Amino acid sequence: MNHFKLEDFFKGWVVGDFVPSLHLTSEFEVGVKYFSPGDVEEAHKQLVATEITIVIDGVIRMGSNVYAKGDIIEIPPHEVCDFESLSHSSLVCIKFPSLPNDKIVVK
Repeated sequence: MNHFKLEDFFKGWVVGDFVPSLHLTSEFEVGVKYFSPGDVEEAHKQLVATEITIVIDGVIRMGSNVYAKGDIIEIPPHEVCDFESLSHSSLVCIKFPSLPNDKIVVK
């Protein structure tokens, strides 16, 4: 058995084609993310990867939609999306394939 701390990984990303990683793979990425009310991410898109976000707890806004605990959002490549945490929230994010430079900020 091995033991790790989420805080030792880059922004909660624990599996994927980057270091540090619990499992180095180019097939997918997994991240566990925690946000406070008012935290935002700029509008962005993935050029190749599909992103799946699972809301574990809290309320978030992605694009013009509001999601809460139990919601699963799939964002295909080239779809522009921004993010705002409307409460304390926790998410599991999955991207496939793992392409760390695939995210493009859209102004």
